[in-house]
Amino acid sequence: MLETIEDGLYRGKQPSTVMQRVFGGQVLGQSLLAASLTVDPGRLVHSFHAYFLLPGDPSVPIVYDVDNLRDGRSFSARRVAARQHGKHIFYLTASYQGDEPGLSHQDVAPADVPPPEDCPPLADSLAGVMRSDVAAAMAEEFGAMDFRFAGSSAPGGRYHDPAHPAIARVWMRAGATSGRAGEDPADEHGIPDGHMLHRCLLAYMSDLTLLHASLVPHMTVRPEDMVRASLDHAMWFHRPFRADRWLLYDQVSPSASGARGLSFGRIYQDGVLVASAVQEGLIRPTVALP
Repeated sequence: MLETIEDGLYRGKQPSTVMQRVFGGQVLGQSLLAASLTVDPGRLVHSFHAYFLLPGDPSVPIVYDVDNLRDGRSFSARRVAARQHGKHIFYLTASYQGDEPGLSHQDVAPADVPPPEDCPPLADSLAGVMRSDVAAAMAEEFGAMDFRFAGSSAPGGRYHDPAHPAIARVWMRAGATSGRAGEDPADEHGIPDGHMLHRCLLAYMSDLTLLHASLVPHMTVRPEDMVRASLDHAMWFHRPFRADRWLLYDQVSPSASGARGLSFGRIYQDGVLVASAVQEGLIRPTVALP
């Protein structure tokens, strides 16, 4: 995935794609991997904050330049600049910490969510709101990730609530979807428990659906009639998890205004809150609103 050019400098390979710009989750995951390669393996990322500055060009590699900001007694900090064509397209700052005991509490996971084996693939659920060719292209692009649509607050949806108009829940895991719906691919990947790659994979997956939560109350505007782009993205990792086992992504958008939507996501595994994410994105209609 990453080629080492020299200490702290990496080149990210581009996957085969028909997309006109680089998927934001790819830049997130590769940047986090680049930063993690410069940190003591005993410390894992516990948070990162990132800004998407320019659309990435999928036809050329991305160069990731890692700056060592600090290695303290308990924490390490890194800053990553992603560049293409001599310009910065993305910035990420990440903080790392070793395992440490402490106080603990968490919000309870939503109880009214159907199991992943009873939920349709995400691409199938979007067929009614996206052109069939767009939905098919999405399924092809992200086939290595298994996403299942668990419901939303859209009118007639499982979680419809006028007081909370923008809710969307999905199940997700890293792993091809060729197996049976309830099959757990955890043993197929060979990534050790607690390895940094689980957090890099979750960063990748976290970008795919979070902005969409801000569009749930506005389904009268077709996706192809909007410009959508991630502007910034932040994550906090709370507890150990495996990215190749089912994760529930509980997403809510408390506000959309000024052609921007804000979304929050809580990520659970087996009822345990393992991570949280926040994203603001551009949601600019290209047609007159009704």
